[in-house]
Amino acid sequence: MSTSSRETEPVVHAADIQQAQARISGVIAPTPLQYCPRLSEETGAEVFLKREDLQDVRSYKIRGAYNAISQLSDEAREAGIVAASAGNHAQGVAYACKSLGIQGRIFVPTKTPLQKRSRIRVHGGDAVELVVTGDTFDEAAAAARADAEERGATVVEPFDAKETIAGQGSVAAEVLSQLASQGRSLDTIVVPVGGGGLISGITSYVAELAPRTAVVGAEPEGAPSLTAALDAGGPVTLDELDPFIDGAAVRRIGDVTYRIIEKNLSRIHAMTVSEGATCTELLGLYQNEGIIAEPAGALSVAGLKELRPRPGETVVCVVSGGNNDVLRYSEIMERSLVHRGLKHYFLVNFPQEPGQLRHFLIDVLGPNDDITRFEYLKRNNRDIGTALVGIELGDAADLEQLFERIENTGPQCEYLRPGSSVYEYLI
Repeated sequence: MSTSSRETEPVVHAADIQQAQARISGVIAPTPLQYCPRLSEETGAEVFLKREDLQDVRSYKIRGAYNAISQLSDEAREAGIVAASAGNHAQGVAYACKSLGIQGRIFVPTKTPLQKRSRIRVHGGDAVELVVTGDTFDEAAAAARADAEERGATVVEPFDAKETIAGQGSVAAEVLSQLASQGRSLDTIVVPVGGGGLISGITSYVAELAPRTAVVGAEPEGAPSLTAALDAGGPVTLDELDPFIDGAAVRRIGDVTYRIIEKNLSRIHAMTVSEGATCTELLGLYQNEGIIAEPAGALSVAGLKELRPRPGETVVCVVSGGNNDVLRYSEIMERSLVHRGLKHYFLVNFPQEPGQLRHFLIDVLGPNDDITRFEYLKRNNRDIGTALVGIELGDAADLEQLFERIENTGPQCEYLRPGSSVYEYLI
């Protein structure tokens, strides 16, 4: 084989994915491919949801983890394994460790939701030790690799390894089979992107068996590791990272996954989706379809809203995970309201005179507006008291009228723009 042909050869083949599917089929049941009337009506396409949130560990990550661990040699099993994860890969590793009788040590960052930490312990039992360290996945991963090197343990990669990628690619194998049973072919599949394991596995499979299928990679606006790599011509480390969409908040896309993506750029479209838009779609899935998705699990649906699919084309959105902590819903609702233009914050300088708050309520607020937060920041000035005021509008279009009333009749106000340093500090 010539050097040029080796350079164009994909790292993972459809045959690798089919073997992975056979390897894990005794443990992992296929997840449903659910038709979504609401999204179909909104987009004009025929939209299906691949329900990976219904896995035993509530995410697709069990596919790659089990495929990789089940192939370890006896010596490697005896030495134990190490993994780093934002939470979902860890659950897959824990499940595999307990099932296969292998001891594992799992590293997760401090921002991993408590719900995910609890589920890791449930799935792993006495077979796993959980180590919480670092502010981000990348810091936890560095600690995991150092530990593995010191102890001679095997690192089970969450995305950047052939065995993991092949396991994740079994999602595409199921989708094509499920659509074929309905006499359909796959036109577009929308995939959440963090480190790139899922999109590279799915792309590897459809490249050979459904070459006309378009693959859309939706990644968080606050963690655009794929977009940055495409702009730079190779993986780069992000300087800043918003960890909110924890299942996809990765500073650097994988080297192996990027090679697969790069070789398939003609069929891949990458997009970034705001955290607020993702929260809005997460709530939409819950309120309309009764699907409990985590933020990363709703990325594909948020990405779908940015697309303009052809009328009647078959589109699949991968709902990648459902490990969401109920304690996060207040922040999810907040981010959604801000994204939809319904929630706004002001610093209001109230003169310390009787009736000023009543005046603000009557003359400044609209009939459908509401104060959702009121907090004096300091009261050491005898003439003026500055308050942080959160206002929820009845309609996003009412904002300009609110500004006009503040300017004409209200006290001195400073509007806090989302993303500004003051906004991030106070809100």
